[in-house]
Amino acid sequence: MKTYGLIGKNISYSFSRSYFSDKFSQLKIDAEYVNFDLQNIDQLYSVLKETPNLGGLNVTIPYKEQIIPFLTNLDPIAKEIGAVNTIKLDNKGALTGYNTDYYGFQESLRPHLKDHHKKALILGTGGASKAIAYTLQKLNIAHTSVSRSAIDGEITYSDLNKEVLADHLLIINCTPLGTFPDVDAYPPIPVEFLTPNHLLYDLIYNPKITKLMKLTMNANGQVINGEKMLELQAEKAWEIWNK
Repeated sequence: MKTYGLIGKNISYSFSRSYFSDKFSQLKIDAEYVNFDLQNIDQLYSVLKETPNLGGLNVTIPYKEQIIPFLTNLDPIAKEIGAVNTIKLDNKGALTGYNTDYYGFQESLRPHLKDHHKKALILGTGGASKAIAYTLQKLNIAHTSVSRSAIDGEITYSDLNKEVLADHLLIINCTPLGTFPDVDAYPPIPVEFLTPNHLLYDLIYNPKITKLMKLTMNANGQVINGEKMLELQAEKAWEIWNK
């Protein structure tokens, strides 16, 4: 029996485990999917050593960037993005890192884009945000990253005002703020300036409707959660593991 799994921290809520477990059951595949909840990335060595018949791994917060030095090879797209969420293992133990987040985000975003979505704000600067920035660049959508402290090329939440929001009608939340159980939290953007022209893409999927999504809906804006992105990136990971 093959084992697949998720590398992350505090991941008991994991989408991946339930998704792949259901997939294996439906397709009658003799495999299991395990959460490898690591307190630090160095524990990856133990996972690799102690897990027989390891077929592939997914990677989530906070290790999408930290895991790169542990890999044997890096797919060109993952290298350009600078973050990995999928690992393929060969029969010699070599680890190749891929990024399927960009594919999941791109294909779930496309149907919702309108002509006025020319500029985007990316909330957060972690591993997930790198795939989002890569995708927006490929879609020719200008983007600005928002973080808590000023870094070159980014702005802070205190810089957000009516003019900035009016100029950026696509907003992507890449932070974990609002994830269960802290469902009343949300990134500190001036929500009073949201409009019906805004499209909010919240990468969170638990809860299905976050506080930030509710506030955008109150302004008659359009919202998307992260569930479809997760499904698409998971299917792309499965394709990579089995090619």
